[in-house]
Amino acid sequence: MTRSKWLSDDLQAYVLAHSAQPDPLLNLLAVETAESFPASAGMQIGSDQGIFMTILTRAIGARRALEIGTFTGYSSICIARGLSDGGMLTCCDISEEWTAVARRYWQMANVDDRIELYLRPALETLREFPDSELFDIVFIDAYKDDYLCYWDEVVPRVQPNGVILVDNTLYDGLVVDPESEHPDVPAVKAFNDYAVKDDRVELVILPIGDGLTMARKR
Repeated sequence: MTRSKWLSDDLQAYVLAHSAQPDPLLNLLAVETAESFPASAGMQIGSDQGIFMTILTRAIGARRALEIGTFTGYSSICIARGLSDGGMLTCCDISEEWTAVARRYWQMANVDDRIELYLRPALETLREFPDSELFDIVFIDAYKDDYLCYWDEVVPRVQPNGVILVDNTLYDGLVVDPESEHPDVPAVKAFNDYAVKDDRVELVILPIGDGLTMARKR
């Protein structure tokens, strides 16, 4: 599970001890993900980020949410739990294997009735939504090469004062490493440079997890 790498082990433990705690179901999901998909488990958000996302979703009174990149369902449960009564979360992913785990945990978390899943490339799904389909909160955590495309599809579909969250925008600190050869880093840096100049939003990069950009639609 992704942790806030910018903190020492002791300080990370202190932060977690003085924050709301994830319930046993989310802990179980984290363990199953690590055991079933050890090579990909690092894509799962950390518990502190999940708690933050639930609180934020509740705080803005979100009823309509969108997630691009669902993996095994940890973040979608966190968002769904924060939705107002009658709220719905649309999830986009392409992996039947990963989202089969998510579906089981959505049922166990009693949020499956407020989640709809599209198993195909997210850009195809987004481009078929009517212009009237607007979201209160969006979480982007999928292919880094497509971040700019996701962004330009999503920003017009967010309500004024709605929030967009974009994950991995510090990419283990490699965004400031001129010698980094990681293939995802150029795309993340290009996205960061683009988003900060986008006058449709105001944003901040939060040093939580692997870096979380939070933008408010003007």
